[in-house]
Amino acid sequence: MELTMSEREIGRLRVLEQVRAGQLTQTQAAAILELSTRQVRRLERCYASAGAAGLVHALRGRASNRALSIAQGQAIQALLARHYADFGPTLACEKLAERHGVTVSVETVRRLMSEAGLWRSKRAKRKAVHALRERRARRGELIQIDGSPHDWFEQRAPRCTLLVFIDDATGQLMALRFVPAETTLAYLDLLREYILAHGLPVALYRDRHSIFRMTKPGKQAHPTQFARALSELGIEGIQANSPQAKGRVERANQTLQDRLVKELRLAGVSGMEQGNAWLPGFIQAYNGRFAVEPRVAIDAHVRYRGKPAVLERILALHETRRLSQNLSCQFHRHILQVRAPGYERRLSGARVTLVTYPDGHFEMDWGTQSLAFETHPRIALQPPCADSKNLDTRVQQAIERRSSAHPPAPNHPWKRWLGAAPPPPRPRPLRAP
Repeated sequence: MELTMSEREIGRLRVLEQVRAGQLTQTQAAAILELSTRQVRRLERCYASAGAAGLVHALRGRASNRALSIAQGQAIQALLARHYADFGPTLACEKLAERHGVTVSVETVRRLMSEAGLWRSKRAKRKAVHALRERRARRGELIQIDGSPHDWFEQRAPRCTLLVFIDDATGQLMALRFVPAETTLAYLDLLREYILAHGLPVALYRDRHSIFRMTKPGKQAHPTQFARALSELGIEGIQANSPQAKGRVERANQTLQDRLVKELRLAGVSGMEQGNAWLPGFIQAYNGRFAVEPRVAIDAHVRYRGKPAVLERILALHETRRLSQNLSCQFHRHILQVRAPGYERRLSGARVTLVTYPDGHFEMDWGTQSLAFETHPRIALQPPCADSKNLDTRVQQAIERRSSAHPPAPNHPWKRWLGAAPPPPRPRPLRAP
């Protein structure tokens, strides 16, 4: 039988041979092997009775008492293939314990998935080295925000965007919401929900999206709607100049695009409204799994003490218009007619602010005074003819009517040949019958 010994066992064999040869004492051998004298005597007895095989661990080559049987491994592989074929080993291990009561290690699941052809490790790519930025000390001191467009419902519903608010100090998901697209109103409405739930954060960390900064030259002095709202609330807006700078929310997006998609599938969620109602439970489970404790236990959020109506007005769209002499202005393909008897001269040519709320309704303010107005749709131009064939026929008929009504004279300049006379037409060759 072939004997396999580890390096440590080979080292013990050499020392024991020196002890048997009288070159070392048991005390010296114990110091070399970092064992007690009693253990050296035990090893010497094993070596004397069984030779080198007595120094090999007796359990080597035997199956572990906790090893899975072949039937158990096949049963787990069947569950993985039926329910979690596209899951990663870590998430699949969690779902086996949560949904099926099967408790095995992640590496066991990884091995079973590899044997079944369900998992293949990816070769790690060499990534650029970026300096590690230390987490903020307090919860609410810095909130990273981002939007992640993705096929979240795997074609069970149209593609949409997930807005993500994550705390830098703890890694907690503070707010999530599915929206049709990444818009200013969507961010402002989610920020209102966040403030009412947690309070005012110290700073928001965002990317270079046009929602957060002006992109056209010459308009740097005019902040965006989102920047104006942050200024009125006293929240600092910090711009990240690269995706690596806001790496915490970027990594969270990658995790969500893997875990959240599969959780939505398992929960049978197929739509944004259903998904938004389901998200609070997922946030709680995610934070319990991945969140860490902050270095400082004091929460940096400041409670909002104003009225909810005032907060809603701040987190709305504010646009400026100038009233005409008849006290009207155009706004979103509508004409707004102001009704303010007695203020005609003062309001003529005045600048007013139109406030648009997330639910679609809007108000008109003149300074601190709210103005009453009526909404009228603009008169749309007559749409072009949808049928191009009918349009071409009508144009041709109009040309024929014009030509027949005013035929040109025989000596009209259009019928004269200016310059040399045209050559006579060439006779066509006759074709053979």
